[in-house]
Amino acid sequence: MPVKIRLQRHGKKGKPFYWIVAADARAPRDGKFLEKLGTYNPNVNPAVIDLNVDGSVKWLQNGAQPTDTARAILSYKGVLMKYHLMGGVRKGAFTEEQAEEKFNAWLESKAGLVDAKKDRLSTDKEKARAEALAAEKTVNEKRAAKAAGAVEEAAAEATEAEEATDEAVEAVAEETVEAPVEEAVAETPAYKASSEEEPKEEA
Repeated sequence: MPVKIRLQRHGKKGKPFYWIVAADARAPRDGKFLEKLGTYNPNVNPAVIDLNVDGSVKWLQNGAQPTDTARAILSYKGVLMKYHLMGGVRKGAFTEEQAEEKFNAWLESKAGLVDAKKDRLSTDKEKARAEALAAEKTVNEKRAAKAAGAVEEAAAEATEAEEATDEAVEAVAEETVEAPVEEAVAETPAYKASSEEEPKEEA
């Protein structure tokens, strides 16, 4: 029976979550499987992989063939490295203890790379957040300056309108005062008498 090490999809729409399983190659992707070897969560960065290394090595030794994605995951977690070392032990190139030491050294170096990636991602995230905050602050300052300019313009326009209104009121008041005075003077007897006494032109 041909056996495949492959991913079995779980999770909800838009957020997949995978089981890493050893299954019959003829079985449906999400159908019956022989053994669950681990899980793979690609929804976070870096992806979270929980894998039974020894069980995966055992299936590889029994002839199971991983799919391309499963092979990349097995390589990332060191399953292929351990499988290679166990092959060296079988051939007598080195002892099992030496193979275990080499594998542990590889795991430590891999853990250092993963931690460095996490630190870099955290630094990049903080930097992006600081840049976004600075950009937002700049936009807010421009918006505040624009609003202050608009308020000043509105105040200047209101002052001009008020001055124009005052001038118009003063002009109307002067005309209202001068007209009755002139009419009153024209109606006085002295003004009428002086008008009648004007000399007539001789013929």
